[in-house]
Amino acid sequence: MNDQPLIQIRNLSKSYGSKLVLKNLTLDIFPGQVIGYIGPNGAGKSTTVKILTGLIPDFNGEVIVDGINMSQDPLEIKKLIGYVPENAEIYDVLTPMEYLDFIGKLYNMEEAVLHDRAKKLLTAFGLGDNIDSRMDTFSKGMKQKVLLISGIIHNPKIIVLDEPLSGLDANAVIMIKELIVKLKQEGKTIFYCSHVMDVVEKVSDRILLINKGEIIADGSFESLKQDHADTLEQIFAKLTGREITGTEADAIINSFD
Repeated sequence: MNDQPLIQIRNLSKSYGSKLVLKNLTLDIFPGQVIGYIGPNGAGKSTTVKILTGLIPDFNGEVIVDGINMSQDPLEIKKLIGYVPENAEIYDVLTPMEYLDFIGKLYNMEEAVLHDRAKKLLTAFGLGDNIDSRMDTFSKGMKQKVLLISGIIHNPKIIVLDEPLSGLDANAVIMIKELIVKLKQEGKTIFYCSHVMDVVEKVSDRILLINKGEIIADGSFESLKQDHADTLEQIFAKLTGREITGTEADAIINSFD
């Protein structure tokens, strides 16, 4: 691992009105790391991702990516990042090829390279027969695959995945897990947000747990397990004050009595 951070976050804070969502977040992320970023709803995950991808420009603190200051040149940083949101508005009146052509040209990709790579990626994702079909006929999982491709088509240094498994079937989930491993082997840095704990556990070499705007755990799964519990789900529940007891589930079932 390179000993120089690729992403440096210093005293990052963000408020919405009187609500402080991020509280002086300080973090170094190194090249080739797969970061699993987890936390309860409202903990600050999405806000962190949106600042890191340049979607929220007003924040306190400093974000430096590959030596570039986010406050000074966010456009240059966006060239380095591939972002796959959980629920993106995809232009579904287009075909996958038309959509990827649009995305690739935003990154100034050469047309021949772009079209060749798009065909190969669509085929690899099992969409080879749908290249020229309008996406308004696609299932959620098929659209999610096109979104995933659009996030990696320009071969970015950093890939930010926000709940990338949403809507995918079991085989596609297995493929995405394998893809993350391969991308890491290619030297990509991956920032992976998910509620699917067993996948985070398997693919991440470093896990960050955020709660109420602060990082409350940072380490490999093995180190967190040693300090806290046997599974990531149990660690998550313990550190966020949501111990797994079954009481809530019992209460729901008892409502039918």
